[in-house]
Amino acid sequence: MTHVPLTRARTGLGTATATLTALVLLLASPPASADNDDPSAPPGSTTTSPPPEVDSNSPGLKLADGATLAPAKVLDIKSVVEDLGGEERREDTNTDVKFALQAEVLFPKDSAKLNPEANARIKAIAEEAKAQQATDVRVFGFTDNLGSYGHGKKLSRERAEAVHDKLAGYLGPEVTYSVRGYSEDYPIADNGSEEGRKKNRRVEVSFPRGAADAGPGSAGGTSGEEPTP
Repeated sequence: MTHVPLTRARTGLGTATATLTALVLLLASPPASADNDDPSAPPGSTTTSPPPEVDSNSPGLKLADGATLAPAKVLDIKSVVEDLGGEERREDTNTDVKFALQAEVLFPKDSAKLNPEANARIKAIAEEAKAQQATDVRVFGFTDNLGSYGHGKKLSRERAEAVHDKLAGYLGPEVTYSVRGYSEDYPIADNGSEEGRKKNRRVEVSFPRGAADAGPGSAGGTSGEEPTP
């Protein structure tokens, strides 16, 4: 757990700083760049929640005489579960569910043709999307930083399309999709090692959390056998 300063107190003649601490679990999403016609970050990579009400008269805040609280800031809680092999990663926030599947468990090397083993993994994600009553699904492909950026762009897009096609066979026609390839942008691990590059070669499937779901704490672990944002 991390203590995060949330407020700054202000007086009429100057600024006095007061620290209100809260226990917050936070894992940040990595920044990067995308296509000119794509958003500056993959949709669903950040979430927000309304700030809680804070009693500025609470004696526990210990503000200087005459000081008042600045607006409170809220940090969303993100739960991350990764299988032992690192092949599948699941992230849950207050608003979204995201699965990241390593390319090696879905495709042969430098290929966008799905392995026979990929079907069970994609089907499990489709079942979760159904459970969340998702009608908007995002499918994004990513590569490591080896080879040309253009080749990575093409390969990551084709892999995202292959996963989309399989998902569409499980989900109903009322579901809409966003399908993109981001090449080496938005790495989730260090490209300086093969272990990191392996995690970066991935396809992410994400969708909004169902209204009836209780939030990140209620989410289950990863499904099945070694899946991989």
